Amino acid sequence: MLISRRGLLKLTLGMGVAGFSSAAYGFAIEPGLLLHVQRYRIRPTRWPRGMPLRIVVVADPHLGEPYMPLDRYAGIVDTATALAPDLIVMLGDYPPGHRFVTRPVATEDFARVSRGLRARHGVYSILGNHDWWADEQAQLRQRGPVDIQRALERNGIQVLSNDAVRIAGDGAPFWLLGLGDQLAFLRPRGGATGIDDLTGTLARVYDDAPAILLAHEPDIFPKVPQRVALTLCGHTHGGQVRLFGYSPIVPSRYGNRYAYGHVAEGGRHLVVSGGLGCSNLPVRFGVPPEITVVDLA
Repeated sequence: MLISRRGLLKLTLGMGVAGFSSAAYGFAIEPGLLLHVQRYRIRPTRWPRGMPLRIVVVADPHLGEPYMPLDRYAGIVDTATALAPDLIVMLGDYPPGHRFVTRPVATEDFARVSRGLRARHGVYSILGNHDWWADEQAQLRQRGPVDIQRALERNGIQVLSNDAVRIAGDGAPFWLLGLGDQLAFLRPRGGATGIDDLTGTLARVYDDAPAILLAHEPDIFPKVPQRVALTLCGHTHGGQVRLFGYSPIVPSRYGNRYAYGHVAEGGRHLVVSGGLGCSNLPVRFGVPPEITVVDLA
């Protein structure tokens, strides 16, 4: 079929408008204005029947204007608390993850607003790679604690790093494990080394109560034993651009295998939150910022 010059001009113009609209949506609307509540209902083999638990996940906010100002984060805190959680977990990466920040959010302000999170069994946090990378002194010392950990703990939020806490639960106890970050220290010639100690973290569990593992990066999941009922991760942001269930770029050695959502492998369960903010570039398309809700039953 032949297309006239006028038809070709209209087609080119239409494609240009569509491209501009898509770019505007991906750079402005989805990352800066939308908020989705993503829900999963999971029945792990290792989780006792008759012991429901609602976990609300707040991951990767990457605070900083214009995309994640403090007042927007405060609204997210209110929404998370309104979801009637039994447990709230924060999965790290609180500072900005890109250079397109017009105004930073002070660490102490972020921690103060986070104090508004409320859940029956408490609020717990782990740290992500950007929490470590943003603290120059911790990078020089090659050890923590980092500034964000101190600020959260001053505001009553316990930060777990290769540690475990036993929670009474409703009728039966369970363990919450927090893994140290797998990319904590930047190498001078590129790459990063971690402080994660999965074996040591699991060794802190001294009875048969079920366990939930928090790990910022999902790449640890192949090493997680069936002893752990559920692993919760962030870091990937679902690839930030996701079309038809596929993310072209995923910060994981496993690519799309652990990019986003609920993954079940060999009787083990993983949920990767799409998170709230942006890293590298302030763009999200097809994976809007989310609060993740996991109902264990």
